Parts: sequence; structure tokens; C-alpha cells
Amino acid sequence: METDIKNTCTPKPQLTDRPLLEGEEAEGLSDTFKILANATRLRILHALVRNPNTSVTELSEQVGMKPQAISNQLQRLVDKGVVRPLREGNFIHYQIVDTCVIILLDRGWCLTEDLPN
Repeated sequence: METDIKNTCTPKPQLTDRPLLEGEEAEGLSDTFKILANATRLRILHALVRNPNTSVTELSEQVGMKPQAISNQLQRLVDKGVVRPLREGNFIHYQIVDTCVIILLDRGWCLTEDLPN
């Protein structure tokens, strides 16, 4: 089974050196944040960081939700290219596609912990 997470977060200019976001770029970034702006999806992603190549059943046990609910959220993540299904015989496991997702989750959690309540 394939287990490598891509690192497509290629080197980019510093944010301060980039031109101001244009409308289309801002919409794309907004869409990225929207797909991640869901507590269940964030919990699923964290579970996949902790245990890559996890099945819906395993995720439902870890997150404490019904498999159908997990499957629905995974489909949204798959549709946006955040996770991918990996088939091994009759079993399907899910994996985060890109390390940028892991970095964003880590930085977001760090920021959340550091912000005043």
C-alpha cells in the first residue's frame, strides 16, 4: 500500500514579498479554509496525522462518530484533494495528500492555543 505523503508545499516567497491577494486567489484561499473550518473534519485530519492509512471504521472509533458520518466528511475532504482513499483488496484506507495540510493544522492549533479566550 502506498504510504508516502507528498510535500507539494514548494518554496514560496515570503508572504510580505508577495503582491496583495487578487480576488480569485483570495477565493481559493477562502475555499481552503472553509473545507478545514469544520470540527469533525479537523478531528479526522488529526486522527490521520496520528495514524496514517486509517479506515472509516477505525476513524469512527477514534473520533467517536458513526461510520456514515465519518464517510460523509471524508468524501468532502477527498473531493477537495485534502485526503485520498487507498484501496487494499476489499479495504479502503485514507491518507492526507500533502504535508501542507499537516503544517496548517499544526500552526492553526498553535495559534488557537496562544490566542486569548
